[in-house]
Amino acid sequence: MPGGDGRGPLGQGPVGGARSGRNVNSGADSGGECICSVCGEKVPHMPGVPCGSLTCLKCGGGMVRGR
Repeated sequence: MPGGDGRGPLGQGPVGGARSGRNVNSGADSGGECICSVCGEKVPHMPGVPCGSLTCLKCGGGMVRGR
C-alpha cells in the first residue's frame, strides 16, 4: 500500500466490514492482556493478534481479551 498507512492503494480507506473507516494505526488494538477462560493465566496482548486465536500455554484453554 502506498505510504504503508493502511488506507488502500487509492487512499480511500477500507471497503465495508466492521472495521470500515477505522484507522489501522490508531492504537485501539494495543495494550491490555489476553486471559485464559479456563485457568485465568494472563499474557500481554499482541497488537494484530486476536486473543481468541490463542490457546493457553499452561492448560490449553481458549484465550479471551482482558483489559
